[in-house]
Amino acid sequence: MKYHVNDGCIGCGLCAGTCPEVFSMSDAGAAVAIETEVPGEALESAAEAMDGCPVGAIEEA
Repeated sequence: MKYHVNDGCIGCGLCAGTCPEVFSMSDAGAAVAIETEVPGEALESAAEAMDGCPVGAIEEA
């Protein structure tokens, strides 16, 4: 499974705080997801980050 952060990201950092193995903050202040498959040990926290995004900017890719 992979994730994508769309243009609706407000840069709150919740996803990066919840699952730093998959999400990080760019220099522009928006979240980005790793381009590779989510590691098995991070699947649960990545899904939690997607569900917790206040603007729904994280999508399954």
